Amino acid sequence: MTQYLLSILIFLPLLAGLVTVSLPKKLEPNSKYLALVVSVVNLLITLFLYRSFDGQIDGYQFVEQKPWINLDLGEFGSFNIQYLLGVDGISLPMVLLAGIVMLAGVISSFTIEKRPKAFYAFFLLLTSSIFGCFVALDFFLFFLFFEFMLLPMYFLIGIWGGERREYAAMKFIIYTLVGSVFILVVMLAMGLSVNTATEGEIARFTFDFRSLADSSKYIKGSVLDVASGIEWLGTPVRTILFLLLLIGFGIKLPAVPFHTWLPDAHVEAPTSISVVLAGILLKVGGYGFMRIGIGFFPAEAIDFAPWIAGLGVLSIIYGAFNAIAQDDLKKLIAYSSVSHMGFVLLGLASFNNEGFNGAIYQMFSHGILSSMLFLVVGVIYDRTHNRLIQNYRGLAGKMPVFTGAVIIAFFGSLGLPGISGFIGEFFSLLGGFSSPYLSKWFPSLAVLGIILSAVYLLWAMQRMFFGNFWVNRDLAEEMNDLTLREFVLLYSLGVLAIVYGVWPALLLDVTNNSIDYFLQTIIK
Repeated sequence: MTQYLLSILIFLPLLAGLVTVSLPKKLEPNSKYLALVVSVVNLLITLFLYRSFDGQIDGYQFVEQKPWINLDLGEFGSFNIQYLLGVDGISLPMVLLAGIVMLAGVISSFTIEKRPKAFYAFFLLLTSSIFGCFVALDFFLFFLFFEFMLLPMYFLIGIWGGERREYAAMKFIIYTLVGSVFILVVMLAMGLSVNTATEGEIARFTFDFRSLADSSKYIKGSVLDVASGIEWLGTPVRTILFLLLLIGFGIKLPAVPFHTWLPDAHVEAPTSISVVLAGILLKVGGYGFMRIGIGFFPAEAIDFAPWIAGLGVLSIIYGAFNAIAQDDLKKLIAYSSVSHMGFVLLGLASFNNEGFNGAIYQMFSHGILSSMLFLVVGVIYDRTHNRLIQNYRGLAGKMPVFTGAVIIAFFGSLGLPGISGFIGEFFSLLGGFSSPYLSKWFPSLAVLGIILSAVYLLWAMQRMFFGNFWVNRDLAEEMNDLTLREFVLLYSLGVLAIVYGVWPALLLDVTNNSIDYFLQTIIK
């Protein structure tokens, strides 16, 4: 059974989603418990994988490989698409994060009353797609899961969102579909440029990540063959393909200027979907760009390292300034996500161990802390249906337990040492300063983002939680402290943020060797 754990992560939520759809009307309210059980099982599987993973082994582990689609092209050869799964030290932290965030998303959705059966069916389909993206080792399979994420997220925002939910859902799907088209073009170009057949055999084209990353398997004269020097409009085709991946995954990350869908999606999405969107969906962009964009086009990625870092620094500063200007707490946190994900691009542009470790740690840390932040907004919104910062004063005296969780989330997000956010930002900056490919100006300017994050987070906390207690529209009686469900959710994530802040080896021991191996394959 253990050799099929990755398949269980994918197909258990899918099967549960089908069961949920078939539930009779009288059992519809119980669909949340089925989603909860599946999320708990998936988290336990990810913990087992994490525990069993050997951080000293190069390459992928827990590999599952089966032939899937064999398309005969006659004299031109054949297309071989495989059901191919596996994890390494780069993808495993994302798999663990998915297990944590999806469970938090299910628990935080227990207040959903509108069409719960449909909601949890879409949520389980989204769960299956997210895990599939992180464990797929075939580009076609990865793209399939990447596309499947769009459908449930579109409906989860468009049906259960706020007043402008249709606009936000449409904007989300248009942006991400454009990015998907760019990635599809690259996938087809790569699949037709890599031959896994031995000499004398008919060509066997593949989407296997391991073959796509091996330049010795490129067909001579193909668009991926560096020696062919194929150009389009005076630009090497390999460079164009890399830029398509940068834009495609940059939209999902999201990086400025491809970010504008995110604040609208967050503001209109229900709390549980904001948790999933910020906590794990954005990480698919960072992971995909690292695994595919950098892994398959290393020379082009190094050439564009200053541009990648520039996008990261622009996102850090622009997102922070926009966060300062917000009156809506949820929109403030949405722009803070744009800012914090900029550190991922800065770390990846460094092309060294420190920077790559920082990028992965930042994604993992941001997943936990952003989930906490959107749960914080959810606590307030569930009580008053109002997210405007100026409508609250002195909540610390009225809700002290809640305030404790807010302090962990806010101080973790601004990079306080001892909480996980500090580790990711520190290593990303360290990688930038020690990178031979980047000017020291990039990490120096990125430090400004940390200062600005302290401004908007501490300012919001000072306005909402300190001083004499007051809420707008005489809703004082609604401002009760945390329920048991809210307490467990917020403080469980808070404990994780602190544990990974004081004991970074929990993650670095898993990632370090895989990153060294990855760097050896791309920097030659």
